[in-house]
Amino acid sequence: MTDTAFQANPDNYCYRHPTRQSFVLCQRCLRTICPECQTQMPVGVICPECLAEQQKQQATVTRMPRRRAFSRGGAAARVSSSTPVVTYTIMGVTIFFYLLGLIPGFGDMLRSMLVFYLPLTYTQPWRLLTVTLVHQGIWHVALNMLALWALGRSLEPLLGRWRFLSLYLLSALGGSVLTALIAPTAVVAGASGAVWGLLGAMFVIGRHLGANVTAIAVILGLNLVITFLPGSNIAWQAHIGGGLVGALIGFIFARTRAVRQRRTQVWLLIAVAVGLLALLGVPLLVYR
Repeated sequence: MTDTAFQANPDNYCYRHPTRQSFVLCQRCLRTICPECQTQMPVGVICPECLAEQQKQQATVTRMPRRRAFSRGGAAARVSSSTPVVTYTIMGVTIFFYLLGLIPGFGDMLRSMLVFYLPLTYTQPWRLLTVTLVHQGIWHVALNMLALWALGRSLEPLLGRWRFLSLYLLSALGGSVLTALIAPTAVVAGASGAVWGLLGAMFVIGRHLGANVTAIAVILGLNLVITFLPGSNIAWQAHIGGGLVGALIGFIFARTRAVRQRRTQVWLLIAVAVGLLALLGVPLLVYR
């Protein structure tokens, strides 16, 4: 169902390209900008007009022409914010830990310290998130990283880096929490819960943007069937938990787009994290 009010709001579209929807704002003028119009700066992304104004101010106060020493061809170097830096970083870290896990002796010890296992989580809380760094084999890590790459290239430029990272981590937390509630003695490994969160968020955000989400729905359906196949040995609790939390966060992002709602959005994300940790407290009390 298309959200008519959402589509009619010009704040949800790039001010330079009115047909392009985006979740990213210029950090100086707070106008919505699409990936093509974004320039990455140390404090965030800015629009072309703010970039030109900043460069003009720098040229005015600079007495020596030092800018060419740090640029190519006389033009200031830019890093496009459309590059999914967080996605690539997560992939790199995950693959690095997978390779460490292949080291004889050390690898087994490392994996045992990172997997999610509720009875040890009370004194080792990092397991709630480090579960995403442990995989059971080459196909397990390859399929998860392929899905992360495919989803991150679209979601990260749309949401912005910090929103995307928050979505990934909270989805992973959601998968661990539901596992703790339903299967408290299970040993879980893999980033599937976080990946399911990305799928859930993309589905909800796509619906609010009025996009065709049929392909995403089909992927979710197929993954759901595979998850419950007999003998699949898949921690479905982590998948469902991550997907539900991802969908919730996607709804928060879609409904708190206005500039005046930025603080509300942050507090809602904090509330989700606190709520998940509160739910985790129930099974933790049993295994304390």
